[in-house]
Amino acid sequence: MKIVVLDGYTLNPGDLTWDSLKSLGHCEIYDRTPPDQVLARAADAEIILTNKTVVGREQIAQMPKLKYIGVLATGFNIVDVAAARERNIPVTNIPTYGTRSVAQMTMALLLEMTQQVGHHARTVREGRWTASVDWCYWDNPLIELEGLTIGIVGYGRIGRAVGHLAMAFGMKVLASDCIPLSSVEPGVEIVEFDPLFKASDVVTLHCPLTPETKHLVNAQRLSQMKRSAMLINTSRGPLIDETALAEALNSGKIAGAGLDVLAVEPPLAGNPLLKAKNCFITPHIAWATQAARSRLMGTVVANIKAFLEGKPQNVVN
Repeated sequence: MKIVVLDGYTLNPGDLTWDSLKSLGHCEIYDRTPPDQVLARAADAEIILTNKTVVGREQIAQMPKLKYIGVLATGFNIVDVAAARERNIPVTNIPTYGTRSVAQMTMALLLEMTQQVGHHARTVREGRWTASVDWCYWDNPLIELEGLTIGIVGYGRIGRAVGHLAMAFGMKVLASDCIPLSSVEPGVEIVEFDPLFKASDVVTLHCPLTPETKHLVNAQRLSQMKRSAMLINTSRGPLIDETALAEALNSGKIAGAGLDVLAVEPPLAGNPLLKAKNCFITPHIAWATQAARSRLMGTVVANIKAFLEGKPQNVVN
C-alpha cells in the first residue's frame, strides 16, 4: 500500500510523528507539492493525503491505482469529490479535531479587540510606561464583555463551543444557522441573520462556505451593525466581502474586526484589510494548537484504518 502525503508540513512541522501512518504502508511524505508536481509524486499512489494541494478531475483521471483520498482538514473543496465518486474513490475529511482550539481563538481575537493586550504590551516594551507621568494609561476605551450580545452565525460544534465561552463571560448569546436547529442550550436565542447583525455587539462566523454563504457579510449587512460592533471570522475567508469590510472599518461604520482567515491565503499585497483600521489579522492559526493537530493526526490514521477494514468513516462524497 503506497501512501503519499502531498503537503504535510502544516499538520506536522516537526513536533508530531508520522509513525502511526507509516505503520499502514509505504509512505512518501512531502512538506509541500507544487501543482505541476502532483502527478509526478502521486501517479502510482493508492492513498493520497492532502491539505491545501488541489486534487482535481484531471489528476484523479491519471492516477490508475488510486483508491482513497484523505483531506487533512475539515474543508474538502480542494478535491473534485464528484470525479472521485465516479471512480468509487472515497474522500474523507477530519470533522471535529479543532472545535476547542477554534473557539479559543475566537475569544482570543475578541479579547484582543476589547482589552488590547498586544498593543499595550508593545508600548510598555518600547518604554512608554517607564516614561509615563501617571501610574497607568490606556489608549482607547477598554470594553467589558459582561452584558454584551454576541451573535453566532453557524451554530454547529464550534459555534456552540463559542457560545459556552461567551456565556461564561456573561454575554447574551444569539445564534443563527443556514439549517433549522433541532436543539439549543438554555440561554441561547435563535434569530434570523438580519436581526442578529442588528442586535449584536459582536458577530462571529462559524458557518461553512457554500454558494449561499459566500459574501454573507457584505456592505448591506455591515450597514446593519452597530457602530460599536465587532466582527470575527475564524471560519472561511470568502464569507466576507473584504472590500466592503475594509470600507466599513476605515469609515467607522463598525468598530473592529478580528480575522484568522482571508479569501486568498497567503493574502495578496493589495488586500485592503491588511491596512484597514482596527483590523486584527492572524495567519490562519486557529486550528493549529499541538493538541488539535495531534487529534487530527489520530483521525487521519483512524480514517485510513476504517477504509482498509471495509468500513470507511468521515466520507464526504
